[in-house]
Amino acid sequence: MILIIKGHSFKFEMENICRLFAPQEKIVVADSTDYEDPGDESIVALTALEEKGKNILLTAGLKQGDGWEYLNEQVSSRLDNNELGRRLALLLYRLFVKLFKFTLPWGAVTGVRPVKLMRKLIEKYGEAAAVNRFGEDLLVDEDKIALCLETLRVENDILSRSQPNSFSLYISIPFCPTRCDYCSFVSHTVERAAKLIPEYVERLCEEIRHTGGIAKQLGLRLETIYIGGGTPTTMTPTQLGKVITTVESSFDMSTLCEFTVEAGRPDTIDRDKLNTIKAAGVTRISINPQTLQEHVLNAIGRRHTVKQFYDAFETARKCGFQNINTDLIAGLPGDSIDGFNSSLNGILSLSPESITVHTLAMKRASNLVKDRRDDYDNGVCTVRMVDFSISELKANGYRPYYLYRQSKTLGGTENTGWAKPGYEGLYNVYIMDETHSILACGAGAVTKLRQPGGDYIERIFNYKFPYEYNSRYDDMILRKGRMTSFYETFYQQTQT
Repeated sequence: MILIIKGHSFKFEMENICRLFAPQEKIVVADSTDYEDPGDESIVALTALEEKGKNILLTAGLKQGDGWEYLNEQVSSRLDNNELGRRLALLLYRLFVKLFKFTLPWGAVTGVRPVKLMRKLIEKYGEAAAVNRFGEDLLVDEDKIALCLETLRVENDILSRSQPNSFSLYISIPFCPTRCDYCSFVSHTVERAAKLIPEYVERLCEEIRHTGGIAKQLGLRLETIYIGGGTPTTMTPTQLGKVITTVESSFDMSTLCEFTVEAGRPDTIDRDKLNTIKAAGVTRISINPQTLQEHVLNAIGRRHTVKQFYDAFETARKCGFQNINTDLIAGLPGDSIDGFNSSLNGILSLSPESITVHTLAMKRASNLVKDRRDDYDNGVCTVRMVDFSISELKANGYRPYYLYRQSKTLGGTENTGWAKPGYEGLYNVYIMDETHSILACGAGAVTKLRQPGGDYIERIFNYKFPYEYNSRYDDMILRKGRMTSFYETFYQQTQT
């Protein structure tokens, strides 16, 4: 796909609109002077801005095959760049709707955090005007606006608990028993990386101790802990226990509100691991079947059975866990509307405290896309699956408490966390809203330092791969020194 940019600097915004409708297309950006018509069925998009005295002419064009379609709008030159970019993006969006003959439930919203956008608009203009902007200016469906507002109201109570010196801790365990076909995360199968795990655990515990020392030195307040991956329960009970006890000895746990371990794959869960996790003070776990259709599990390379999920859930209850999350994915290859609905009803029969419904994202690094399995693009069915989940979860007493979107999702829908009142996953809200700093340890982890009382965020990246993390640990630890300088800078600004 070719995207022509003429007379403006809104390249990023225009690319995002193109990806909404052509998520698997490679987008080649061209200046109007060097554009060459490919002469085939490739999509060509044109976006242009031209000054006309006291006005500005915005033009969007779209071509597939022989003919061009255009939309124009003449606006005042006094509009700021944000508004000019939005209006130009909307012109292009409308052309795509005409070409593909369908609309997207989130309209022209391209960001991953629509709830955060809604909150900012409400703070600036009031709720009525914010809702109108979502509907009239961004073409968001009414039911998605309602979902956004309901999520926002639940979130607001959680966000109010965070203080200027609050932070959450994320610990990465980038190992899985096998790689699921839809996965694009940097994780390694145990079969290939088992020899790395012992040294990785040692290095990880060192980094946890180092990070805890900095947090205590800066007087930071720990709110939540999330151990994720990967699949943390690929480790042995001894390894899991060592990581968790290192956390407990390295951080002030007196203010901790939530401690989550992602148990993820049912085939990695046993009573010894769950007892180790429970005894260490973990308050919340996630057991994720993704589907309860046996043939779908096989199609995505999941390599566990439906029975293993039910057994793992029952074992977790017997071990005393009273806050369990489960994940489902809408749009998986081989699934159907009836199959997804059956999976959701099976989950509801267990009455977990929270259920997260994801939409399949066709990420370029996943096996689904690398193997060019293009038959999994039924967005209409996926939208119906998500719509069913919303109605059923509400009917069963669950509330949406966090929501985000990904690029390249089937049907352009969303991922939503649902919970019984009082069982919301606090970490999920804090990281999605970017409420406070997230201190992160482990391979692939990203520390996000948020300015106390402000919106500025600085990121510190760890090495992605376990072998790099192990071999270049000392270099990586030097980067963590930026945590101290970051907070000292803002503390000094506050005092002056």
